[in-house]
Amino acid sequence: MTPVQGAGGGAHKASLTLALGFVAVLFGLHVLQGPRNVPLETFPALLFDRSPASFDQFVILHLRLPRILAVVMAGACLGAAGFLLQTAMRNRLGEPHILGLNAGASLAVVVLTAFPLIPLPVAAKPFAASLGAFLLFGAVLALSAGGRDRFSPVRVIFFGIALSAMANALVSAILILDEDTLEQLRFWLLGDSAGVQMSAIAAAAPTVVIGLVGAALVMPRLAALSLGDNLARGLGASVKRTRLIALLMAALLSGSAVSLIGPIGFVGLVAPALWPRLHNKPSVAALLLVTLSGAGLLLAADSLAAGILAPRELPTGALTGLVGAPVFIWLVLRTLR
Repeated sequence: MTPVQGAGGGAHKASLTLALGFVAVLFGLHVLQGPRNVPLETFPALLFDRSPASFDQFVILHLRLPRILAVVMAGACLGAAGFLLQTAMRNRLGEPHILGLNAGASLAVVVLTAFPLIPLPVAAKPFAASLGAFLLFGAVLALSAGGRDRFSPVRVIFFGIALSAMANALVSAILILDEDTLEQLRFWLLGDSAGVQMSAIAAAAPTVVIGLVGAALVMPRLAALSLGDNLARGLGASVKRTRLIALLMAALLSGSAVSLIGPIGFVGLVAPALWPRLHNKPSVAALLLVTLSGAGLLLAADSLAAGILAPRELPTGALTGLVGAPVFIWLVLRTLR
């Protein structure tokens, strides 16, 4: 992919077509990927001659399709969350994993799994993760608000990394003391998409929809904020309310992604970085573009994780970290120049 060469509708349309085609091709290839070769005639049969006795159809419907749908949803959420954070805070280094949202979501899920005041139903997991993401990121912002350089990128990233480390330490302590929770969540904490059930996808769907619709609705106000706070106020936009809504939607999206496949890093950083000029004029088309890019990036990472050491699999989160960390370092060096 190449960066968008402008904010015009034609450029957006071409970029959206490219991103959608990229996701569609990866989706199709991933469905075919696996230790068992599934004949191509299985796919028409799924539509016109579905048979409960067909093992090939079972593999597609109950093993591969839920995994791919979860990856697409999580990647889309992370791409959109990264764009919201970067746009609302005017910080190109904003990303759910770096700023603590993923760590907060993970901590919330682990705590409620290990110490359930009430049984945590599957449907409540995305909301619990989203609440954890919002609370920890709220703490990051509260700490970043002091001093002369309020909310500077370096301060926000520093406190995000520090509080993420603290949350991850708490998660590790809980898992060491509670072997049942460790056994239940150990693969999920690595960012692993294998074994995702359709029930988890259905549970995350409401928060995904709310997050994406809310993000689309706040885009015009974020476009006003991109002109500067004073001019945005002159155009009738409430700066604090707009940022709060954007950050709430980012927390919802991050929590949804974490609830599905665990804390995946750097997708929210890389997806917007593919199209750097989108930050100059946020729009619904720009949001859709980074959403598709996030889905495509995570699909590519998951496909590679499943196939690079076949028949053994790597955690998807390991590959996103290997690719995303150098991108983060490059962006930091470019920002500090």
